[in-house]
Amino acid sequence: MPSAKINEMTQREWRELGYFYERNDETKEWRLQGAKAGLRKFATALREYAGNPRNEIVSEHEHFGPYRYLEIGTWPTSEITDHWIAGPLNEIRELASMVDGHLNMASVGDCICLRAVFAPVSAYEFVLEIQDDRFDPAMADRDCW
Repeated sequence: MPSAKINEMTQREWRELGYFYERNDETKEWRLQGAKAGLRKFATALREYAGNPRNEIVSEHEHFGPYRYLEIGTWPTSEITDHWIAGPLNEIRELASMVDGHLNMASVGDCICLRAVFAPVSAYEFVLEIQDDRFDPAMADRDCW
């Protein structure tokens, strides 16, 4: 059982990230939950990753969130696996634009599935779940309360 101090640190990290994520291996999906502003932070992180020339090398990657198991990485083809969401940098940049575009049209309660447009042959789905502006990503993490 984590200490209160560790739980507080984890809660703070979720709030700084702006969204909550989890991977479900039974349903084979990554699910990001957040208000539009929080999910836009994910799109920004994708753009920053794709804009860094250091990330041009295949297998480069960056971890996100308090548990650091969400990875965005560089790969020759776009894929969504239990390991990461990866692809060539130009396709990661396109994914960021897709995220922003879908958020512009989304309403609270919508679930946006992106596998079909980013990596259609991947085993895992990638879902954005739109929450209202009061959503607290730390509250979604049952393990830090």
